[in-house]
Amino acid sequence: MSELISNPVTLEQNFAPDLEQTKAYLSPQDVFSKDELTELNERSNVKGLIQLFLHLTIIVVSGYFWLGIDNLLIRIPSLIIYGFSLASMFAALHECVHYTAFANPRLNEIVGWFAGLLSFYNITFYCFYHIWHHRYTRIENKDPELTDLTPTNLWEYVWILSGIPWWLGKLQTHFLCVTGQFQGFPYIREMVKGKIQRSVQLQLLIYLAAIAVSFYYQQAWFFLGWLLPLAVGQPLLRFILLAEHTGCSLDANLCANTRTTLTIFSIRILMWNMPFHGEHHFCPSIPFHALGKVHEKLQPHLNHVTDGYGKFNLTLIKSFF
Repeated sequence: MSELISNPVTLEQNFAPDLEQTKAYLSPQDVFSKDELTELNERSNVKGLIQLFLHLTIIVVSGYFWLGIDNLLIRIPSLIIYGFSLASMFAALHECVHYTAFANPRLNEIVGWFAGLLSFYNITFYCFYHIWHHRYTRIENKDPELTDLTPTNLWEYVWILSGIPWWLGKLQTHFLCVTGQFQGFPYIREMVKGKIQRSVQLQLLIYLAAIAVSFYYQQAWFFLGWLLPLAVGQPLLRFILLAEHTGCSLDANLCANTRTTLTIFSIRILMWNMPFHGEHHFCPSIPFHALGKVHEKLQPHLNHVTDGYGKFNLTLIKSFF
C-alpha cells in the first residue's frame, strides 16, 4: 500500500464529504472549535498498538480454545469469539485506511494490509472504494455502498446475515481485481489499477499457499483455522454493520445519514470504536480512540442513536410486518 499512497495527509483529506453536497448542513467547524479539532485529531502509536494488542490477544486466546481444547462446551463459544475477532479485523483495516489507527503512516499500511488478509478484504482496493463512500455518503448513484442489498423483508434480512452475499461479492471483486477488470469501479483511477491488481494477487497467493501447506500435511489447518471461523463470524459482523446506515436519510446530512449504536465495551474494542459511526462520518479524520469524546458533544445533533444492536435489529425485523 505504501507505493500506492505517498502522501497520507492528502488521502486523509479525500475522505472529506463533497462540499457541494454538505454545505447546507452542520459541519465539524460548527460544533467544535479549532483547538478542539486539533486535539481530537491527534494520532497515537501507543494507543493504536494497545488496541491492536488487545484484538490480537482475543484472536490468539479464543483460537487456542477453539483449536486446542477437546471440549465442545468450550470449543463452540470459542469458535464464535474467534470467528468474530477475525471478521472484525475489518474494523482495524478500516481505521488504517483512514491513517488514524497509528501516528506512523507506514504502520497503518502494514497493519491494514494484514488485517485485510485475516478478514478477506483487500486494503488497496478498499481504500478507493471507501473514499467514495465518505465523499458521497448515502447519495444515490454515487455511494458505492448503496449497491449492497438493503433488506425489505425477513428473507432478505436472513440472506444478508448469512454472509453468503458478502462472500459472493468478495470473490467476484477479488477475481475482477486479479484479472484487471476495473470497468465497474468508477472510483478506481487508471494510475492505481496495476497496484491494486498486484496487491490482490499477492493476497490470494498467500491463501493458496496456506491451502497447499494444509493439503501437503493432510491437515485441515486452512479450513479450521481460518475459513470456517470467518464464516461463523460474518453473520455477527453483518448484524453490526447493518445498523450503520440502514433506515437513515438518503442525503448528504451527516447528522441524519448515519447511525451511532451504543454498545458494550467488548464490541467497541473488537470494532475499534466503529459503533460511534455517526461521529466517524461527521469527522472522518479523528482517530478511533477520540470518537467517544466526539460523541459527548455531537450526540444532541445526531438523528439516529440506538441503544444496542439487538434493539436496532429487532426494530428492523418488526418493520417488515
